[in-house]
Amino acid sequence: MASTIEMKKLSSKNIVSPKGFTAAGVHCGIKHKKKDLAILVSDVPASVAGVFTTNAVQAAPLKVTKEVVYGTKKMQAMIVNSGNANACTGKQGIADAYEMQRLAAQKLGIAENLVGVASTGVIGEIMKMEPIKKGMEMLLPDSKLENGIDFSQAILTTDTVMKNTTYATIIDGKEVIVSGTAKGSGMIEPNMATMLGFITTDANIESDELQKALSNVTDCTFNSITVDGDTSTNDTVVVMANGLAGNEPLSPAHPDWENFYTALRLVSEDLAKSIARDGEGATKLIEVEVDGAISDEEARNLAKTVVGSPLVKTAVFGCDANWGRIIAAVGYSGAVVDPDKITIKIGGATMVENGEPIKFSEEVLIEILKQHEVKIYVSLEVGEGHGFAWGCDLTYDYVQINASYRS
Repeated sequence: MASTIEMKKLSSKNIVSPKGFTAAGVHCGIKHKKKDLAILVSDVPASVAGVFTTNAVQAAPLKVTKEVVYGTKKMQAMIVNSGNANACTGKQGIADAYEMQRLAAQKLGIAENLVGVASTGVIGEIMKMEPIKKGMEMLLPDSKLENGIDFSQAILTTDTVMKNTTYATIIDGKEVIVSGTAKGSGMIEPNMATMLGFITTDANIESDELQKALSNVTDCTFNSITVDGDTSTNDTVVVMANGLAGNEPLSPAHPDWENFYTALRLVSEDLAKSIARDGEGATKLIEVEVDGAISDEEARNLAKTVVGSPLVKTAVFGCDANWGRIIAAVGYSGAVVDPDKITIKIGGATMVENGEPIKFSEEVLIEILKQHEVKIYVSLEVGEGHGFAWGCDLTYDYVQINASYRS
């Protein structure tokens, strides 16, 4: 195994920075003004992995993309629209998703079963295909940084910012880049939620190994965020690995496997935290760390219960150090706990130690809770399990945004 993990976070890079990727994004008319159609292309068919919503009601594009990921096991392009989710649209929706796949394949001169489709936006509205057809002609994929930015802008809905991150690592002495972009702001309770994530890399790795890696990484990143507890019909995270870096095929037996796996995890974690930070109406990112749980999975679930509690979220918004709401969430989380061993800290200030309340300064806590990132730590001392979850505060703006989403 590699003795030290070599990792570098790159600024001024994006989804087209790994070798052999191009992208484009345009306004085609699904939305009033903003960009709403995007395409991501690999020069060669790439290994592919995907994770998708656990919602029993799944949007039409997921059927198409799952066939590519799990059937073809190679992908060369992703066509994405925002403004219309193409969900709960029946047989017409399925036909429209396949038509989007066909149009993109025709434009690029590649096989249809190499094209994935993703949609995000309003549920239950039939897709307007004329704007899609017109927009397809306008898409001119390129490897310029601006094209990657156009792609990232075109996939957004209620997001207030783009979400991009890129890391470089070394495999077999060669530079390998892993880059990602995502959208997501509300209906975020992944096991995946209204979230689209696209990750590109020039690493050489077979689809089966990539799928295992993505599935593992997803549990402690994308599936560890919550904004509002709602699970979407459209969630998709897809990784394309085109092998153009020229390294030997990656697997856990490869000496530099940890370099690649860590880069994939860091990209996923950055995107997940960016989504939580940009929760609809949010003013703060909340991070909950749980230590001493029965298992890592139980630690993550407990952390997610705390960060997802509306009472905890509103307390953070109001700068109220009401630790009773935290310990209540711990108690109903379903985790194994001993009330006499629980310790709770907010921003490093101890509120509860071994189940006993500790005197604290309200003034100090108000300053901690005013920060843009608020960290809550819970120790259970019943095992070795450790985990994180991320979310955001619950504000007046969240209600306003979601009361008028379709207008």
